[in-house]
Parts: sequence; structure tokens; C-alpha cells
Amino acid sequence: MMSTFEKPDASTAGMTWIPGGSFRMGSDRHYPEEAPVHGVTVDGFWIDATPVTNGQFRAFVKETGHVTWAEIPPDPRDYPGALPGMLKAGGLVFTPPDRPVDLRDWSQWWRFTFGATWRRPRGKGSHIGGLDDHPVVQVAYRDAEAYARWAGKALPTEAEWEFAARGGLDGAEFAWGDELTPDGRHMANTWQGEFPHENLEADGWARTSPVRAFPANGYGVYDMIGNVWEWTADWYSERHEADAAKACCVPQNPLGGPMEGSYDPRQPAIRIPRKVLKGGSHLCAPSYCRRYRPAARHAEPVDTSTSHVGFRCVTRGANRQ
Repeated sequence: MMSTFEKPDASTAGMTWIPGGSFRMGSDRHYPEEAPVHGVTVDGFWIDATPVTNGQFRAFVKETGHVTWAEIPPDPRDYPGALPGMLKAGGLVFTPPDRPVDLRDWSQWWRFTFGATWRRPRGKGSHIGGLDDHPVVQVAYRDAEAYARWAGKALPTEAEWEFAARGGLDGAEFAWGDELTPDGRHMANTWQGEFPHENLEADGWARTSPVRAFPANGYGVYDMIGNVWEWTADWYSERHEADAAKACCVPQNPLGGPMEGSYDPRQPAIRIPRKVLKGGSHLCAPSYCRRYRPAARHAEPVDTSTSHVGFRCVTRGANRQ
């Protein structure tokens, strides 16, 4: 359910100014959807210094009465062929197996859990008590969009998000340089061990962590890598567009592909469009998902909420520092 409440005169408190500029977006060294590397220019903008937290989202819900997507039973018309018993409110919850499993089958560690919401991110019996400074999860795209509108902000484009995540290090592998753990130091909340059954927690966290638990990048922005994936405003496409034929035509503030191109070709009967997620999460591991990098991207249906996806907001306009 989308909130109709709006909060005017957005403040930039808690936000960081990102100067505009040009950079090389994407990567040719990892997953095909990140390619090709291409030139992009973005204008300056403000971005939340951290992902939106449980405490911040609670304030939004208290003021507006917003009901999240995970709290609303699915419409059977949107899911042809679905078993009636599965058409209940809930969200996807990471449920680690106790042994090695086939990494091609994500159902071995994800469970659709009835009753999983932002207040109970792992379903019945779970809670967010004492986690006000952790990122909110179990929020679908429309929930993030509603929060942004209430705050007088917007969700970032993929290009804005990636530019901010790079922290001024154009072309670097990570948000802090080219080494995952420089001098053995963990720079983000990711997975250590054999995914999905062995979590060594060498970085100190098994699931989400406080949003300032790890160092900020060169722009002073926290948690752009790891902890939780983050929604962006762009519709997903299988690949980036290549560089323009002429240097004069480098895309400025690109908005991604069309909605029609975002549907999952593996599920032609289900017409749920997908948005781009960025940043990876605490479940990204060298043995499975190396998406703890600024260039990494992932498709997420707009109706889906999970225990490892959150968001942050931006404000566009002149530098008012």
C-alpha cells in the first residue's frame, strides 16, 4: 500500500554531498550484466550517509500509517499458477542449511516466510529490538519509494549510486581500493567461509550490522558495500549500453532501460517488473557472489522484500553546504 503522505522542504541533514563528474561505470572483469564499461556523467547530488535504518523507518510508519508490501496478501491475478496456500503476506528469509548444497539452487537457502515484515525480518519470533541503527529490511520497492517521497527525497539512479559508491576512486575494484581486505582489515559486512552453510563471521557479524560499523568511503558515505543490497530507481536491463560513438555524447544522468525490458525472461507468465539493486550484502561471498563491488548489480522484482535488501535516498540540486 503506497502512502499518500508527503513531507515538504527536505533537509540535507544526515546526507553527504557528492560532487558531479564523469566516471567509467560498470566492469568487464566479473559478471556479464556489469558490462560493458562505459563513460557516464552525473550532476552533483546529496545522498544519505547511511542506509535508512529501522529507527528512521519506524518514524515514517508512525507518522503515515504506511503498510508495507510484505504485510499485504498477494493478488492471485499477479501470480498465475501459484498454490493458494502460498498467497499469504510475508517475505523471503535467508535460512542457512547445515551442509553444502547445490549453489545453482537458491531455494536451498531462501524461504518465503509468512509473517516476515520489517518489524519481524525473519518471521514469527524475530524482532528488531535493539537494532534501531541497523538498516531496515523486508521493504519492497514501493515501500522505499513511499519513504523517499515522505522524506522529500528520491531513490538514486544506478549511475548516481555507483558514482557515490566509488568514493572518487574511478576504476577501483572496491569502494576503498583494489584489495578486499587491505592489511587483513574487513571494510564491509560480507560473508566469510563457504556459502551458504559456513559463516565464520570474521568481520564480526552474521547478519546485518549497524550502519556505521565499517569505514566510510572517500566521499564520507557508509555501507555502500555489503550489509544490505539497496534499491535504485532504474529498471533492470541485462547489460549496460556501450560507449556512445562520439565523445560529445557521453550519457548525462542516465535513467537506465525501459520497464518492458526488465521482466524476467525465465518467467514469461509472471509480469512483475524488476529494478536494479546495488552494493551486495552480508551474504556476498568469494565462494558464491562477488557482488560486494560498486560495479555489481542485481535484478529484483518490485514486489519482493527480503531479509537482506534495504535502501537509501538522494536529493538533487545545488550544493548547499
